[in-house]
Amino acid sequence: MKHILLDKTCEFVKQRLQNTESGHDWLHIERVYQNALQLIESISCNKTIVLVAVLVHDLNDSKFNAGKEQAILAEIKTFLRNAGMLEEGISQVENIIENMSFRHSFHQQKEKSIEFQIVQDADRLDAIGAIGIARAFSYGGYKQRAFYDETVPEITHQSSDSYQNSKAATISHFYEKLLLLKDQMNTPAAKKLAEKRHQFMLDFLKQFEAERSGKS
Repeated sequence: MKHILLDKTCEFVKQRLQNTESGHDWLHIERVYQNALQLIESISCNKTIVLVAVLVHDLNDSKFNAGKEQAILAEIKTFLRNAGMLEEGISQVENIIENMSFRHSFHQQKEKSIEFQIVQDADRLDAIGAIGIARAFSYGGYKQRAFYDETVPEITHQSSDSYQNSKAATISHFYEKLLLLKDQMNTPAAKKLAEKRHQFMLDFLKQFEAERSGKS
C-alpha cells in the first residue's frame, strides 16, 4: 500500500508542478526526496510520512499561490484521503508542510517530530550549495531582481513579515537566509552534509565579490 500511495502522490504532484519556476519544480522535489532517503538511513522514523510530505511540500507555497494556500491544502488532504492515507498520517503531513518553511523560523515553534525535522532538513539542503546558488538566481530572475545592489546593506531579518516583504537583490538573499541554514539543521546527518555546501557558498560569494569589484 505504501508504494501505491507514493506512486499516486508522485503523479499528483507532477501534474500540479508543470510550468513551475525551475527552482521549485519537479526536479526540486526529486532532489529533496533523495536527500530525505539519505537522511532516514540512520534515523528511526515513519518513512511514509516523511516521503509523502516531501512530495507535496511545495504545492501550496505562498510565493506562487498567495491567497490560495488553504484551498490547495484542502485539495492535498482530499487526495491523500482518497489515496488511502489514514487521517492521523494526513494530519502529520499537514503540520509539516504548513510549518516547515524558513519564514516560520522567526516564531517560537512547538517541538518538532523527527519526521518534521527530516523533511525540513532535506528541503533546506537543496537551498544551499551549488544547487542552492542556482535556485537563488533562478528565483531572482523569475522575480526580475538584480544580481546585486551595492546601495542596499545586507541585513538579517528579525521577523517573518520583514523577511517576506524583502525585495532585495539575489546576493542579499544569501545573507537573509541561505547562510543561516547550516546552523538551523535539525539532524546530525544534515548538519554534516550542510558543512560542505555552506563552504561552497562562502567561496562563491568571495569570488563573486572579487569579480564584481574588478579584483579578479
